[in-house]
Amino acid sequence: QVQLVESGGGLVEAGGSLRLSCAASGLMFSRLSMGWFRQAPGTEREFVVVNTWFGRSTYYADSVEGRFTLSRDNANDTVYLQMNSLKPEDTAVYYCAATRTPGAVSTSNAYDYWGQGTQVTVSS
Repeated sequence: QVQLVESGGGLVEAGGSLRLSCAASGLMFSRLSMGWFRQAPGTEREFVVVNTWFGRSTYYADSVEGRFTLSRDNANDTVYLQMNSLKPEDTAVYYCAATRTPGAVSTSNAYDYWGQGTQVTVSS
């Protein structure tokens, strides 16, 4: 059974930091591209970052480039999203996702597996 379980969301002031975790099980983790998406109320799900097979490459949305960092622990089947210099517009439910597509996929419909989401709220 495939599972992605996120943790680490919460409430933080603007300029603060949070780290999200996504633990995967039931998958050959190294042969997955792992992505993070987010969705604010009334908006479509938005691409944040993707890390490709074996952690070879990482691509960020322009809106988070330089502030967010994805890291990958293949030994523990976990990815992390370190979010610094948070802004109120970063407020959303953040979702971890996995796809067997080896490339850098930024469209949500290309992902096969999703976590339950974790709320991130940034106050001004």
